[in-house]
Amino acid sequence: MSKRDYYEILGLSKGVDESEIKKAYRRVAMKHHPDRNPDNPDAEDKFKEASEAYEVLSDAEKRAAYDRYGHEGVNAGFGGAGAAGFSDIFGDVFGDIFGGGGRGRGGPARGADLRYDLELSLEEAARGTQTKIRVPTMVHCQECSGSGARKGTSPTSCDTCHGVGQIRRSQGFFSVQQTCPKCRGRGSIVTDPCNKCYGRGRIEEQKTLSVKVPPGVDNGDRIRLSGEGEAGPDGGPAGDLYVQIAVKEHSIFQRDGANLYCEVPISFVDAALGGELEVPTLDGRVKLKIPHETQTGKLFRMRGKGVVPVRGGPQGDLLCRAVVETPIKLNAKQKALLGQFQESLDHHKHSPRKSSWFEGVKNFFDGFST
Repeated sequence: MSKRDYYEILGLSKGVDESEIKKAYRRVAMKHHPDRNPDNPDAEDKFKEASEAYEVLSDAEKRAAYDRYGHEGVNAGFGGAGAAGFSDIFGDVFGDIFGGGGRGRGGPARGADLRYDLELSLEEAARGTQTKIRVPTMVHCQECSGSGARKGTSPTSCDTCHGVGQIRRSQGFFSVQQTCPKCRGRGSIVTDPCNKCYGRGRIEEQKTLSVKVPPGVDNGDRIRLSGEGEAGPDGGPAGDLYVQIAVKEHSIFQRDGANLYCEVPISFVDAALGGELEVPTLDGRVKLKIPHETQTGKLFRMRGKGVVPVRGGPQGDLLCRAVVETPIKLNAKQKALLGQFQESLDHHKHSPRKSSWFEGVKNFFDGFST
């Protein structure tokens, strides 16, 4: 028996609950496991020491005696975790890593989850839709009801693992639970296989499913269809199907969360004098007033014309960015009129940004000459 303080071995203080003891033992045991430290002769002793501490502190009666009387309060016959005792501790604490609690406890394995990529238009994603999809998947064979055995017969229990699906192999002072090599974890053997699935218990099939897409979904959102994944082997429960949403690019709008963005080209005259334009929204056309002296880049916010978020919250807005369009393919008369207009302008008064920009450029180059 180790004479070191059991709480010190596991890095704990008195008063901790059982779950903390289990976590601490797991951490220390993994650190000093002999298989992880083949070149460290002290690892096995530290591993046994941690197992000894855990066996005492995880038992309410032994822990109470230890807390009151120390090592003398523990059963004098206790000499560390033996092969059988340690195997129980090992399976309890490390079962999820090394295969403990396998088929014999949990039954047939669950089927695999599946993913289906669903492409939607922006309008479908914003408003919601219902669509049908076809998914290739594994389903239980109806001929044998998923057993894999020919109709009228049944699989026989594996004589190696006795129907458990796993076997224990001794390795030194502990034993490791492994998948049965004969039945490969099934726990049973099909001696007379089904002539439809050839003993597998499952067949591949195309399933047609109806998917209801809620309003407001966006790129990367997933819709879970419970139980629509692959059927589990040996009659096990089916996995889930995850429908992954991908929204196609739109010719007019760009989406950012609940808001929509678009560019609105406006004529030189409307930008200078003001006007009124029709702009599209997901709900139809609306009027947009353009104030006089509008510059390229100005944003106009149309409240409540965006998307209602799928997870709740207020409806987003539509933000229209003005883009002043330069007229093209002018005839001689139009060019002459624009020339006269250009001559009439006082750039300092009518083009303040242009004037300040050129002034900044002049100061910049003047700096090179000083």
